[in-house]
Amino acid sequence: MQNSWISRLLPAATNTRPTEWSRAAIGVSLGTLLCVWICSLFFGLPVAMHLIGPLGASAILLFAVSSGALAQPWSIVGGYLCATVVSLGVVHFFGRNLDSACLAVGLAMLIMCLLRCLHPPAGALALLVVLADPDSARLGWGMLAPVMLSAVCMLLAALVYNNLTRVRYPKKNAEPAPAIVAPHIPGEAGITAEDLQKAMEQMDAFIDVTPEDLEALVRASEHYARRRSVREVFAESA
Repeated sequence: MQNSWISRLLPAATNTRPTEWSRAAIGVSLGTLLCVWICSLFFGLPVAMHLIGPLGASAILLFAVSSGALAQPWSIVGGYLCATVVSLGVVHFFGRNLDSACLAVGLAMLIMCLLRCLHPPAGALALLVVLADPDSARLGWGMLAPVMLSAVCMLLAALVYNNLTRVRYPKKNAEPAPAIVAPHIPGEAGITAEDLQKAMEQMDAFIDVTPEDLEALVRASEHYARRRSVREVFAESA
């Protein structure tokens, strides 16, 4: 029992190649640099540097795990918008202090969940908007402008870089697919992407994967299972 608990603390195996790490790392660096540079041109370097933490975290999602549900366009744009509006509202009523910052990040998460735009770096953004540096605090509600400019720049950078490096982004929302798993019992229905979506909803947990990715995994698993079965048949007949 204790060994099982300890094993859960160990790092999981990665399924990506070093070349993909390098591709993503270059994108993260270039995307963050571009966003901070453009933001600094319009709003000054102090404001741009104040946003660099959430932007760097967003860059890792958009360039390294771009297939995840938390890295899609509506997630970053909607997440940044929700976090900023909620935080500025909290500042208006409760001022700038640690309690307000903690309240803002909790409320921002709830609204992001309601609007289906959960984006973890937006949580850090909510804290930063409340506990702003003097240059950012002076902007007041005008803080929306540098935040949304940075979010759009990061999204555009991810769209261009990922697709130029042969990584499809954003993830396409596929129509409900036909059965993808052959039924083992006569009359039993196969699994579809819609079935996977309903199963994910019943798990009652945050899962950063789309039904389309799960469908692709099932298809690939079926393919390798068929190949293995063919090899076993030939091995038995040899």
